[in-house]
Amino acid sequence: MEQGNGTVVTEFVFLGFSSLAGLQRLLFVAFLPLYLFTLGTNAIIVSTIVLDRALHAPMYFFLAVLSCSETCYTFVIIPKMLVDLLAQKKTISFLGCAIQMFTFLFLGCSHSFLLAAMGYDRYVAICNPLRYTELMGHGVCVGLVAAACACGFTIAQIITSMVFHLPFRTSNQLRHYFCDIAPVLTVASHHSRLSQLVIFMIGVFVLVVPLLLILISYIRIISAILKIPSSTGRYKAFSTCASHLIVVTVHYGCASFIYLRPKSSYSSSQDTLISVSYTILTPLFNPMIYSLRNQEFKSALRRVMGHTSYPIN
Repeated sequence: MEQGNGTVVTEFVFLGFSSLAGLQRLLFVAFLPLYLFTLGTNAIIVSTIVLDRALHAPMYFFLAVLSCSETCYTFVIIPKMLVDLLAQKKTISFLGCAIQMFTFLFLGCSHSFLLAAMGYDRYVAICNPLRYTELMGHGVCVGLVAAACACGFTIAQIITSMVFHLPFRTSNQLRHYFCDIAPVLTVASHHSRLSQLVIFMIGVFVLVVPLLLILISYIRIISAILKIPSSTGRYKAFSTCASHLIVVTVHYGCASFIYLRPKSSYSSSQDTLISVSYTILTPLFNPMIYSLRNQEFKSALRRVMGHTSYPIN
């Protein structure tokens, strides 16, 4: 298919692990169990929250949504990556690349705003405990999740449209293992500074605005915790926030390194390594961080397992 003096790209070739050609089967053997374990732990978390009435609370509603989001997030990237590790031809169609980028951005941006909603939930629980049930009713929780998804959908649509309306005629080789923004922009034949600036500013909005909301929530949370007279009470209050803080630190740390940089500092090898951490390792550790540190969840899991093993007639 010709246009102008170049050939229009109809598919992309992934070169993300090309420098590790001799180790790709070993990487497959390492990544597959991690991916299956991630799917399993997220399924256990969602099932436990749904089946145990003691966990029908806003904090666990958000945790269930987060687990579903991370399951979908990994499903967009990891299966294709695992297939490519064993395949000679590591390609994806132009449309398939656009769909992968859109879905990845939609889930990733929604994830950022969902973490902000979870921070607000912790703020209400600690700073307004007597009005917690009123302020965090089911309708409010559903509304916060819907707002996070709407923001993610809108941002993903804008960025994907801007990227894939660019001309692609010179190269179709992506130095990555999925269709992320920077690798695709790198192979575009031409893109204006304006489009690059707009995409960068949207990235700033997606990362900085939710992070500022989380910081405001935690400034008020810490202020409230310091006013609790007993050390036991302070520890108990802070322990309900510790898991969220760890996940926020990892998520925003990796995402900021990848997306809040000028294109001139783009490094394919560095970005591939960081991307492995937030597409494979972070979804693996997040469920464990939330569940293993939470006594209430562990008790609920034991009850659910008990009922499953010994069903009541």
